Amino acid sequence: MPRIKPFFALRPHPLRQNQVVSWPLDNYSEGQARLILSENPYSFLHLVDPALDHPYLRGPRQDLLYKKIAENLDAFIDDQTLIFEKKAAIYIYQIHTDLGIFSGLWTLTSIDSYLNGNIKKHELTVARRESLLADYLLHSYLDANPVLITYQENDVIQAILENYISTAEPINDYVSEEGHRHIFWAIVNPEHQALIIDEFAKMTTYIADGHHRAAAMAKMALQRRELFKSDLEANFNYFNTAYFSHKELKILPFHRLVKGLGLLSKEEFILSINELFELEKVNSYFIPDKPKCFGMYFEKQWYSLQIKSDFYNRLLEFANPVEILDVSILHKYLLEHKLNIMDPRTDARLRYEGGNVEVSALESQVDNGNFTLLFTLNPVSVEEIMKVADANLTMPPKSTWIAPKFRLGLLSHYLFSSQG
Repeated sequence: MPRIKPFFALRPHPLRQNQVVSWPLDNYSEGQARLILSENPYSFLHLVDPALDHPYLRGPRQDLLYKKIAENLDAFIDDQTLIFEKKAAIYIYQIHTDLGIFSGLWTLTSIDSYLNGNIKKHELTVARRESLLADYLLHSYLDANPVLITYQENDVIQAILENYISTAEPINDYVSEEGHRHIFWAIVNPEHQALIIDEFAKMTTYIADGHHRAAAMAKMALQRRELFKSDLEANFNYFNTAYFSHKELKILPFHRLVKGLGLLSKEEFILSINELFELEKVNSYFIPDKPKCFGMYFEKQWYSLQIKSDFYNRLLEFANPVEILDVSILHKYLLEHKLNIMDPRTDARLRYEGGNVEVSALESQVDNGNFTLLFTLNPVSVEEIMKVADANLTMPPKSTWIAPKFRLGLLSHYLFSSQG
């Protein structure tokens, strides 16, 4: 039941958008980021970490870093590298990617909806990372990467989306350098905005991706409220959000690469699997297309592992929504019980690879001896995520790779603008 509102988006000038829009900094190595900053004066990364291009800003001189970001932002606005929309809007965003076409609404959401639990969560956040992000938001004034929120498909919202996409003129339509098409429509009609706002006020919604960003915005806004007793409708009390229905999301699994067999020999390991799983050799690489089944690559041989029905039925009698997830079963009953990998967050023998990585590349990691085992998984469903969030539980680490993924600078929320 989130409270949303239209906003004056800060977006790239159409003639510079391919230079401005960037992937988040985590997507680049330090060398790649430095090269981008040195060669492209318009990259949004100049508003994220200019210290990569100016080493004197590093270390304890954080005030210089934020000063540089502010200077860069002022310059981007002054020379119209970034421009404000002239009317407050709720935006429709459609992206065409290799994984499919995704359509959703891009707007602002009240942090009180997050704080009051009206937007459900399924992931734990790390306080230090929250604080770093909150500090950046407070000093940069930029909320540029939206939190991805999902909901059960709504007929009214779907009809509005389809009507605008089929009949309205986009405010922007361009193809980025990786070949993805980005299309935006602006909903400025007050009646249409009010209808969308009212529908969302009735919905149960769930964070799909961006838990740390939402937590950081809430932390920053609470700090500012305490310091300045500001208007609760001020821009900094809202965070950048993209709403895509559960049918619009594409979830890929995180596969597991494992070093060693613990204390087991090869023969003991294979025998131990047969206790709870039906083990069958297959002729080529195997990615499961149904739940309760896993692929395993070991000693240049692929296997399918099907959870035995009697074991799974016993599990259902007492397990909560997290414990019956494929990722949980794989970890507890195979990685932990058989291979003695206790902590999935810290154990150096375990590495995760998103389902967007080619399986052949993972297979070669086993063949060349870097790892001993590869486990492939069927993706978690949106419904499973919702059940976990409804039970106030958290998903296991590295259990979902969710699309669409957003690039920085497409539609930014300028926190302390006089507009809106």
